[in-house]
Amino acid sequence: MNYQQRIEQLTQVGAFFGAFLKPETRQDFTLLKDDMYQFFEKEVDEASYKNPWFIRENIDHALQAWANALTRSNIEDWLNSYPDLKNHFEKDTKRVGIVMAGNIPLVGFHDFICCFLSGHHAVIKLSKDDHILFRAIAKIMEHINPSYTELFSIVDKLENFDAVIATGSNNTARYFDYYFGKYPHIIRKNRNSIAVLSGNESENELSKLGEDIFRYFGLGCRNVSKLYVPVGYDFKHFFEAIQKYEKVQFQSKYVNNYDFNKSIYLVNKEDHFDNGFLLLKEDLAIGSPISVVYFEYYNDIESVRANLSNRYEEIQCIVGGKSLGVDFVHFGEAQNPILWDYADGIDTLKFLMNLK
Repeated sequence: MNYQQRIEQLTQVGAFFGAFLKPETRQDFTLLKDDMYQFFEKEVDEASYKNPWFIRENIDHALQAWANALTRSNIEDWLNSYPDLKNHFEKDTKRVGIVMAGNIPLVGFHDFICCFLSGHHAVIKLSKDDHILFRAIAKIMEHINPSYTELFSIVDKLENFDAVIATGSNNTARYFDYYFGKYPHIIRKNRNSIAVLSGNESENELSKLGEDIFRYFGLGCRNVSKLYVPVGYDFKHFFEAIQKYEKVQFQSKYVNNYDFNKSIYLVNKEDHFDNGFLLLKEDLAIGSPISVVYFEYYNDIESVRANLSNRYEEIQCIVGGKSLGVDFVHFGEAQNPILWDYADGIDTLKFLMNLK
C-alpha cells in the first residue's frame, strides 16, 4: 500500500466512524455492508460493558473526534509540514512497538496513525482496559482493504521490534525505561492539563470548561485537573455554569471516588468547596484525584506564566484565553485535539521519520 493509498484508507476509516454515529449518512459510505455496522455496534457495547469507565457517550465522543480529524483536508494539512515524508516512505521500514494506554477510549490511536503513515510496521500491545475497540477497528479496516492486516500486528507480548512508543503512568515509565531504554523510544509519563481563569469568563465559557473537566470522568491527560484563578475569585458562577454535568454522580466508579475524597477532606478538616459532585481544593499540585480539581490563586498573570514555564513537563495542555500569552486551547476543546497536537509536545511523526 503506497503513501497516497494510506491517506485514502485513513479518510475511509474516518468516514466509517462518521457513518456509524450517524446512520442517515451511511448511504454516502458504501464500502461496508450493514452487518459490519452491526458488528461494530456489538463491539462498542462490549467495550462499554467490560470497562465501566467507558460509557457509551464517551466512546461515541472519541469516535466523533476521530471522524472529525480524519478527513482528507485535515490529513493533507498535517502532512504538508513533512515534505520529506513521501521520500522517507520508500526507505526500509522498521518494526515499531506501540504500548497503548487504556485510560480513555482509543488513546493510542494517534501513535498507530503516525506509524501507518510513516510506512513502518506497528507492533501493538493493547491495554487490558481498552483492547476491544482497536481490535474491532482493525476488523473494519480489513474489510475496507484486506491488505491492512499486513501493516500492523496486535501482540500479547512486545518483542522483535526496532523502536518503541510507550504511554503509561510515572511508575510504568520506569519499567519502560528499563526494558526499552536501549532502543530509539518515546516514553510518556503522567501529565495533566490546567485552565487559567481571568474572572471575566462568560457563563458559556465556564460551562465549556466543564466539558474539559468531566469528559472521560477526568481520566485523560488532556482533562483539566487544576484551575489558576485570581485572588478573591468567587466560585459561585463556576459551580452554576457546570451544574449540567451533575450526571457524573450517577456513574458508580466516579461517585465512589467523590465519596472517598470528600470523606478524607472532612476527616482531616481540610478546606474545600463542594457542589455535590465535584470537589475544589487549594493545592500547589497539578494532578488531582478523580472527582477533585485543585486550584491556586494568583496576583498577576506574569506569575502564572512563570509558574507554567517551570512546570512545563507536568502539563499536557493549557485551557484559557489570549490574555495568557502562551499556546492555549479554547474552553471546551481540550478533548478534541487536532492531528498535529502531539502528546507531551513530542513530534511522533518526526521521530518515526528519523529512525535508522
